[in-house]
Amino acid sequence: MDDTKERLIQESEQHFHSLMKLIESVPVRKRSLSIETAERDKNFRDILMHLYEWHAMLERWYREGMAGDTPSMPAPGYKWRDIQPLNQQIWENYQDMKLNQAIMKCKLSHERIMNIIRTHTTEEIITKKHYKWTKTSNLYSYFAANTSKHYLWAMGKCEKIIVEINAMNLVSDRNK
Repeated sequence: MDDTKERLIQESEQHFHSLMKLIESVPVRKRSLSIETAERDKNFRDILMHLYEWHAMLERWYREGMAGDTPSMPAPGYKWRDIQPLNQQIWENYQDMKLNQAIMKCKLSHERIMNIIRTHTTEEIITKKHYKWTKTSNLYSYFAANTSKHYLWAMGKCEKIIVEINAMNLVSDRNK
């Protein structure tokens, strides 16, 4: 049997750990800063809550699917073509949340997803149509999209925020 499950776990854990270290690399007093951007995600909280909410959706799909139901994907009232409005709604829902709460929620949801992955064999993860609810796909595509691949996306977003925060620091230092 190939090592797809172990590689998925290793990459997901490694990328998540790297994401957290990236956020922790910013001084505590500057971690909650928002940047000026036309993009949706303006701070670390926005990114972490986006990940958290996609973890929660995956957990719901999984729970409903494994119970024999057909989950509403990506979310009730939304189709896959509606990802932008869904992500915007997620962003709006968490604007009052503090960064430390976002970090904790995201860490806990990451652990729940990793525990789900660990309960499956590699065969169950990689076999297409193994579970009726995954339709023509496999669990791997759902797990990877909401863990390792999503964490890479998040790291890229966090790196841009860090560059902007550092640029703000340079401007404020010059103005002193």
